Amino acid sequence: MQEKPGEGPALSTEDLAYWSAELGRWAADYVATLRDRPVRAQTKPGEILERLEAAPPEAGSAFETLFRDFQDIILPGITHWQHPRFFAYFAANSSPPSVLAEFLTSVLAAQCMLWQTSPAATELEMRMMAWLRQMIGLPEDFRGVIQDSASSATLAAILTARERALDWKGNQQGLAGGPVCRIYTSVEAHSSIDKACWIAGIGQNNLVKVESSGPRRGLDVVALEAAILADRKAGLLPAGIVAVLGGTSTGGCDDIAAIAGLAERYGLYLHVDAAWAGSAMICPEYRHLMAGAERADSFVFNPHKWLFTNFDCSAHFLRDPASLVRTLAIRPTYLETQGLDDIVNFSEWSIPLGRRFRALKLWFVIRSYGVSGMQGLIRQHIGWAQSLAERLGQEPDFEIVTPPVLSLFSFRYRPKGAGDLDGLNARLLEQINNEGRIYLTQTSVQGQFVIRFQVGQTDTQAADVDLAYKVITETARNLCSA
Repeated sequence: MQEKPGEGPALSTEDLAYWSAELGRWAADYVATLRDRPVRAQTKPGEILERLEAAPPEAGSAFETLFRDFQDIILPGITHWQHPRFFAYFAANSSPPSVLAEFLTSVLAAQCMLWQTSPAATELEMRMMAWLRQMIGLPEDFRGVIQDSASSATLAAILTARERALDWKGNQQGLAGGPVCRIYTSVEAHSSIDKACWIAGIGQNNLVKVESSGPRRGLDVVALEAAILADRKAGLLPAGIVAVLGGTSTGGCDDIAAIAGLAERYGLYLHVDAAWAGSAMICPEYRHLMAGAERADSFVFNPHKWLFTNFDCSAHFLRDPASLVRTLAIRPTYLETQGLDDIVNFSEWSIPLGRRFRALKLWFVIRSYGVSGMQGLIRQHIGWAQSLAERLGQEPDFEIVTPPVLSLFSFRYRPKGAGDLDGLNARLLEQINNEGRIYLTQTSVQGQFVIRFQVGQTDTQAADVDLAYKVITETARNLCSA
């Protein structure tokens, strides 16, 4: 054993114990002092790269050196996603029980592709997905799998829709010369749906984006049916619909029940993308937004966005898992489990073969907070966002462009006599983010540049949202008076 842990280039078991404790102390201090740090990284492009050696080292370094370089070189270039005043994008959540579970997962370093490669991982995943299904109110006939992200779940859904529409011939025969499949979604849909159509061989031109309408900015169901009928008449093959629950831009929500009716009438696969908003469905008062989801073929939401669980952890539910398995499963001899037939191998439910032990952190988080504790946090976040929207809306020089959907709304600064409002709000956003106390991002609504605001970070408090109001209003007025 070395005299001082971590002094040599290779870490021993004793070193692991020492440095685990040291990193634990650092982690607790990091989380406790996040409010003292700027939310967004303040470095310039290429600044971190210049400080990293151009070639790999010939000799090893002591872990003490590595950890010091992490703090000196890497940390300044990190945007602090766990900062309580991170109001940009959607939160990529964490919590102490999730972090500790991730540590255990890393120590075990299990490859959880098959039941036999870690039975506990498969069976815990089955149980956690059953828990989540109950928490959001999906019926018992849905079964679930943990994917790395909603993007992967949506790709799996579109591949399944394609195969079902092609009578399961696409994987075997390829797509060349066959029917042209069409996928339908809202203009509010996430870009991951576009990418899924690229990868699935359907193509961008065969993703039909239907205009949204109404106060919920949901897909126009009449226009959707017209598009389906027009495609059928033109000899194209309608294959599937991706409905949106809580769109990334402004929180748009489709009428899932009406869309399900069309999917059933025309034999189309229906996937519901609730990546962000799905977590709020653990609160029964918001489940009206997902009415009709029980008639969908698949449904996805991300506990890593708003259920206090580290990335990556995406909950993918299926009414008929056999269709997904038929689309994705491939069984060479070396992956067979001898002597056991009716077992679940989750690698056959996912695009990658390799799988992390993601269920452990869900188990820790749900048991640590309990359903009521998680509901309480989400209700607070929604209440604070709605309160801020009301306050900004009462200011004569601010405009609420899209009202709150759960904890997301958009706004813009609109002082009297201002000319280029898009440019003004872009400058406002950049000044806010450069100043560092809060972090916001932008979107476009009817061609106008607007600023998004959402609450969802685990440790956010009412005082953080109050500070956001102060930063937004003061920065805007200083911008105009400069």
